[in-house]
Amino acid sequence: MENVLAQHITKTPGVCGGKACIAGHRIRVLDIVVWHEKRGCTPGELVEMFPGITLADVHAALAYYFDNRAEIEADSRHETVTADTVRARFTPKLQTTVLHYDFIAPARIVFGWGRRTEIGALGRQFGRRALVFCGLPDAQAAAVLPKMADALHAEHVDVIEAGAIDHEPEAADVDEAAAGLRELGAGPGDFLLALGGGAAIDLAKAVAAMAVAGEDDRVADYLEGVGRGLKLQRDPLPLLAVPTTAATGAEATYNAVISNYDPPWKKSLRDPRLMARAALVDPELCVSVPPPVTAAGGMDAITQLIESFISRKAQPIPQALCLQGLRLAVPAIVEAVEDGASRPAREHMSHAALLSGMALANSGLGMAHGVAPALGTHCRVPHGVACALMLPVALRTNREARRDELARLAHVLFGVRFQQSPEEAVDRLIEEIERLCERVGVPRRLSEVGVQPDQIPAIARDSFGNSMRGNPVELSEPKVVELLRGLL
Repeated sequence: MENVLAQHITKTPGVCGGKACIAGHRIRVLDIVVWHEKRGCTPGELVEMFPGITLADVHAALAYYFDNRAEIEADSRHETVTADTVRARFTPKLQTTVLHYDFIAPARIVFGWGRRTEIGALGRQFGRRALVFCGLPDAQAAAVLPKMADALHAEHVDVIEAGAIDHEPEAADVDEAAAGLRELGAGPGDFLLALGGGAAIDLAKAVAAMAVAGEDDRVADYLEGVGRGLKLQRDPLPLLAVPTTAATGAEATYNAVISNYDPPWKKSLRDPRLMARAALVDPELCVSVPPPVTAAGGMDAITQLIESFISRKAQPIPQALCLQGLRLAVPAIVEAVEDGASRPAREHMSHAALLSGMALANSGLGMAHGVAPALGTHCRVPHGVACALMLPVALRTNREARRDELARLAHVLFGVRFQQSPEEAVDRLIEEIERLCERVGVPRRLSEVGVQPDQIPAIARDSFGNSMRGNPVELSEPKVVELLRGLL
């Protein structure tokens, strides 16, 4: 900006006339503001209009103005603000926040349309026997699984169909499947292949651990908050995850969510060694997913991205992933629901779901995902539907604690202009998220999914698991009861 952005700020802006100002190397902040806000020029167009300034200069000038707008517009004097003043204000400063984090993700990610054909060579790296857990409907399984088996056989990998699941995995499912693998003599040289949505992948994760645990051990004894609090002593069998929905991002997390209904609980088996050795993400596998499942799963991914972005455990790498994932998912979800064969929409949603898994694995979640498991175990509400229901109220609950982060999402996702106040930006974000939920057709009230008023206290009581610990605002049980009653 040196000798170029010498800002001459006045109460009444006016326009300098473009290059005429360049001759004297004096471009006013308010000139840039007028051209950008009143005449619709993009920052890139302003760089072309005013040779010698950079994109960073434009953003700095706009930020300077909007950050000091009230003071500037209230001052009737002609004030000269030098380029050095702006540079001093907007040159990045050394942050005092201590950076201290781990980042865990699959060792290998294979992403792309049609790349399921590569499963043979990929699987060969993990063993000579693939133990398959499938979560696909029968018709889709019949179309997909034999071709995958042929590709594995071509690489001299034996294929055994070890289990199938069409519901969220329960503790009994895990114990039964683990016993079955022990009967097969599962051990070194074997790997688990999970083909399906989050249910199949979580089942396979848990079975990979329990199949090599003690013969008398039960998965409930290893879950958070129930049982005996045991820790895994042996390395789980390797896992190759192939998601067929764009939803939970389970292919990139190191926990397996396991349910029980008598008594009701939904808890995680959590260990970094549960992370898939490889995630093969082929968006084409999602084409046959029906619209309601696409909508609920997609909103689950969007909720994960937003909650991880604002979590009290948020970390820099996951936050960057969240921004990219939301930029992809928010514009794509409606098209994915309305036109399931849309390749761009399916690719964007699959990529966003993958990123959401990496984000939550490293930054945690929040209120929506705290309440969702309790809605599942007490009322059998599908996980994605529960997350979509809870997202707008979670945004409202956390808006004061995460105002700046939510305002940033409004700017990035919905083009909210920087001159709007952060409060206005957050209002717009919540309105747009609610509109998105309506467009994809997910339920908006708890009564729509069968929740009864007398179930609310128990749901609230059971909402304080690991996910709730990431919520920016610390909530009490009575407060959760109040919020849920407002959603009936």
